[in-house]
Amino acid sequence: MQTPPLLTDRSALIRNRARACDNFLRDIAQEECLDRLSLVNRTFTNPLLIGPAPAFLEKAKMVADSETLDVTQQEHDLAIHFMALHWANDPVGQIIQSTRALRPDGLFQAVCLGGQTLHELRASLAQAESEITGGLSPRIAPMGEIRDLGALLQRAGLALPVADSVTIKTSYTSAFHLMHDLRKFGETNALNARLRHPTKRSVFERCAEIYMENFAENGKIIATFEFLFLSGWAPSASQPKPLRPGSATTRLAEALKTQETPLRD
Repeated sequence: MQTPPLLTDRSALIRNRARACDNFLRDIAQEECLDRLSLVNRTFTNPLLIGPAPAFLEKAKMVADSETLDVTQQEHDLAIHFMALHWANDPVGQIIQSTRALRPDGLFQAVCLGGQTLHELRASLAQAESEITGGLSPRIAPMGEIRDLGALLQRAGLALPVADSVTIKTSYTSAFHLMHDLRKFGETNALNARLRHPTKRSVFERCAEIYMENFAENGKIIATFEFLFLSGWAPSASQPKPLRPGSATTRLAEALKTQETPLRD
């Protein structure tokens, strides 16, 4: 069987993250994670943080989002995969490994960037590069859609899966200011198939023009960041199970205290 090509160059990703110095994306993700945890009526005593996460949980074990996670089976009651799944070569493998690190009825959460992220920059770069060079090269990671990532929770065997999203729109003076911030965030190009030589400056200049022409408001360009949030529970016998179809003992009309009207054949 042929091995599929790797999406991400891990050495480039680690290098990009090491240069990160200011990251409001991480701050938003952290705040949203904590907000969601506050809605769970449970105290977690042995959490696990995976990926480039700040230490925002007490007594949390922190591990890198490497291809093989440095975790022990059934050691934790909470696992958070933080801002890394959009760079994963094997997203479902990352979720499965995280799930195995959970005790029965432990909670898995993940936050990552979604498919609408930087769609304006993606389109502008593609048009500019096509015009200037006559071709296209991989520049922005193909981030997953909420429906696709939500399905991975079920593939990983998690119970009660939930997926939702938060979209943030930011404004910048120009595309160059946006790309400068992406470097500070550690989110610049780490694709394995990226160009390995410098891009002509004329490509970026044309990109900035196209961006301003098509995605600007009040003289500033708009950049979209979509955060995807996933959650599910490690299987446990104590969890509620759906009833077998046809096993109900009370009619819906009785529960609603209304009259049932049969449909005509």
